[in-house]
Amino acid sequence: MDSKVTYSSDVAFTPSVKAIQSRKGSRHSYQRMEERGGWQTLITPDLRGFIAAQTSVFLATANAEGQPYIQHRGGPPGFLRVVDERTIGFVDFAGNRQYITAGNLADNPKAHLFLIDYTHRRRVKIWGTARVVEGDAALITRLMPQDYGARPEQVILFTVSAWDSNCPQHIPQRFEAADVAAALAERNRRIELLEAEIERLKAQRSTA
Repeated sequence: MDSKVTYSSDVAFTPSVKAIQSRKGSRHSYQRMEERGGWQTLITPDLRGFIAAQTSVFLATANAEGQPYIQHRGGPPGFLRVVDERTIGFVDFAGNRQYITAGNLADNPKAHLFLIDYTHRRRVKIWGTARVVEGDAALITRLMPQDYGARPEQVILFTVSAWDSNCPQHIPQRFEAADVAAALAERNRRIELLEAEIERLKAQRSTA
């Protein structure tokens, strides 16, 4: 975390943000949060489990002029890996070869991860810095999802400064297609069993 900040949430709550919070009446509650210790700065077991379950993440960067950019990255559960209590890493798969994120990080390492779980209506925001690691075959092997058919190009390592978990308000509940398919398959199996039982009872009754 930047040595210039007093509280971990200062990474987001700049003086301008705090001034607006004061004007709109929310500063007092956030000040109490700060005085209780502020946002988490280390990856807790709960956050580790949340990260491991994700199949999607949004990575925000900005170039030297401050122009923001958001890149989506996805993969099987576990593609986003906790390296240690302050570091998150993932393999950057070959894509459209624009390299906007890589270029932004070369000029400005500040970055943000936004994770959202639509099924359980939970979102986590993570502030920090990121860097691109090229040519490290061992690190790619360590972080590459097993049996995933994508071509690895490099690794992005994200160092956590602070993180916060939002309330579920306004998050639409959505479900993964694979989970829906599994639930429907189980429902159909139960229907087949019940239909078979009904036919068995009918046959039993007709011979009674």
